[in-house]
Amino acid sequence: MRLVIVDGLDGSGKDTQAQLIKTKYEKKGERVCIRSHPEDDNYYGKKAKKSLLEKGKINKIKASIFYMMDVLRSIRKYYDPDKYDTIIMVRYLVGTAYLPKKFVKVGYNFFKKFVPTSDYMFFLDTAPEVLLKRVEGRNKREIFETFEGFVDVRNKALSIVKDWHIIDASVSIENVFSKIEDILDSMDLKTN
Repeated sequence: MRLVIVDGLDGSGKDTQAQLIKTKYEKKGERVCIRSHPEDDNYYGKKAKKSLLEKGKINKIKASIFYMMDVLRSIRKYYDPDKYDTIIMVRYLVGTAYLPKKFVKVGYNFFKKFVPTSDYMFFLDTAPEVLLKRVEGRNKREIFETFEGFVDVRNKALSIVKDWHIIDASVSIENVFSKIEDILDSMDLKTN
């Protein structure tokens, strides 16, 4: 089973790119599942979303912990090669970048031991100015969705995704997908 991970900050286009990847593989006749965290279909996802909309340091920590519990639940429930040829996980390990700085690498390395990883791991790197512009029309903004928040979390995220495919997502949707698709095709050739 192919595990594709699409991660990045809010407004980077993760869900859009995940849908394009899903369509690509479904056109080949594959069974594809997308899990975009936090999900509304379980306790952990609901608690993570609620914490993201609240203020304060404790809610930042709660959001990160519930988010990771939601990811672990998704793996347990959906990571099944008998049901899917490809599973796309959106918002996966980079959620640890929302932890306080001293816990980011420790949290990342800790959770990385419990979740499957792959060569298909994409981080959609987007300039904070672009992210801010993309989220400005939302009714409710999450606690990290400020210019300073984007700068801080982006720096922490880039410190942990060094072995990922880092894609400049400040450009058009088509341009981003073209880069992702080239990597997917290259990786698929290696595994076939």
